[in-house]
Amino acid sequence: MDINKIIRDLEKLGNPQALAGMQRFGIKFKKSFGVPIPVLRKLSKEIKYNHDLALDLWKSDIHDAKILATMIAEPKRMTNEIIESWVKDFYSWDICDQCCKNIFKNTPFAYQKAVEWTSRNEEFIKRAGFVMMVELAVHNRKADNKYFEPFFPIIIRESTDSRNFVRKAVNWALRQIGKRNYELSIRAIEVANEIYKIDSKTAKWVASDAIRELKNKSRNNFV
Repeated sequence: MDINKIIRDLEKLGNPQALAGMQRFGIKFKKSFGVPIPVLRKLSKEIKYNHDLALDLWKSDIHDAKILATMIAEPKRMTNEIIESWVKDFYSWDICDQCCKNIFKNTPFAYQKAVEWTSRNEEFIKRAGFVMMVELAVHNRKADNKYFEPFFPIIIRESTDSRNFVRKAVNWALRQIGKRNYELSIRAIEVANEIYKIDSKTAKWVASDAIRELKNKSRNNFV
């Protein structure tokens, strides 16, 4: 499939008026046509899996093309080298989240990367590690609780990172793991209470927000 045709299609499907709204939501890009995510998903279903096209689209400077790439890449063909190359290109939270959601979580490297990336310093790579935790917690429904226990010390360790897109991802991971079941909810609240004791404004925010949501979830859904 011709990449130039796909890019022309993206331009036709774009909404330039959406670009200002994207920027208000903290979405960064060099070039974008403003194609909505639902429209990209519809286009990806028409294209279906096309790994070579995905690799070409990812190399472009077009924001919409990169997100489309995450939707048509084949999980079984995503090597460790490709994954590491893509994650190093992250420049915006939505690219990070879409990549983790659409492709990375479906590869054999998902758990490994959740652990590895949280120890990296780059803001969006570190965020990607916690977004991977979120995706595993939400979609890996058959996993035993022991599968998620190693994530808690990491969440505690990184709870003081004040960078906006990191702290929100740390909080998100803690909440989603805690929402899996009653036992993990109790454990996540214990972890949140431990985080709250840390002398850090960021850590206290991460903890208090998680405690509020998890206690409400525990009362309404796990009893």
